[in-house]
Amino acid sequence: MGTEHIKLTASEVSQLWTSYINSSMSKCLFTYFLGIAEDTELRPIIKHGLDLAEAHIQKLTAIFQKEGYPLPHGFHVEEDVNTSAPRLFSDNFILFFIYNMGIPALHFYALSKTLAVRSDIDSYFSECLLELKEYDTKAKSLLLSKGLFIRSPHIVPPKEVNFVKDQNWMVELLGKKRPLSAIEITNLFSNLQKNALGFATMMGFRQVAQSKEVGAFMIRGKEIAFKHMKVFGSLLEEDNLPVPMTWDIGITDSTVSPFSDKMIMFMTTSLIALSIGYYATSMATSMRKDLSLQYLRLSAEIASYAADGATLMIQNGWLEEPPLSADRDQLANQ
Repeated sequence: MGTEHIKLTASEVSQLWTSYINSSMSKCLFTYFLGIAEDTELRPIIKHGLDLAEAHIQKLTAIFQKEGYPLPHGFHVEEDVNTSAPRLFSDNFILFFIYNMGIPALHFYALSKTLAVRSDIDSYFSECLLELKEYDTKAKSLLLSKGLFIRSPHIVPPKEVNFVKDQNWMVELLGKKRPLSAIEITNLFSNLQKNALGFATMMGFRQVAQSKEVGAFMIRGKEIAFKHMKVFGSLLEEDNLPVPMTWDIGITDSTVSPFSDKMIMFMTTSLIALSIGYYATSMATSMRKDLSLQYLRLSAEIASYAADGATLMIQNGWLEEPPLSADRDQLANQ
């Protein structure tokens, strides 16, 4: 059956809409980065990311128009990027940043692929997944070649397979905690890295924010990220594991914003939303009770921060509304 006879599901619409918003933001970011990057090995990867974002926007535009949905506003270089702004980030930081941009994109497209039912939408997200896989490999390879890739800690291979014998494995017993599992180390390392990126990014955004409210929001976010880094780092140190380096370097002294406050707030609230999801996954896969309680406490803190961010965006008319289901009561009253 031709796809023109099959309506899009709400799941497909939500993923397409989110994909458009994120692709338009990515286009703005890559456009700015391409304008300031000097590293001849980095520029092709930025150009690759820009080409992908532009191609995705073109394909998504065709889908929305065909289905009779209004095109999301998203972000535009003309509105949200100051292409003449001085450099705010170093080339090494840009490389680390765009590599980390690809990680949630891979997760997003993998989920979208599973939610897509119509064959053309399934094909679109399958293509995106393959494209992001190639992009991730290129960015990771460049980080490795430059000695900038931050690896998670190593562990000693166990001598044999063991099974948990009692519930003491999950709780502190007589003031002694069992060693961290490889899964728990992965969670702590990954969350520490994401907070390090958030800390550095918000430090840069604080420097260039145009409104006092956005600047204050960045300060608060930077402080939260720093505190969470300390929590995750201390848990690794307690297990005599190395705490990875952080990316609080690579920010220049520029005070001219390359991005609109709207785009800065969107990027920041997107980082918060991702953190909430990562913390939830970490809590579910960490069997030590003290770790689960830490994730629960930290999640509550960033959830409150996210709510305040949404309020600030609404007050400034920056929060774009996703497609809604029909209001049946309103229709009946008409």
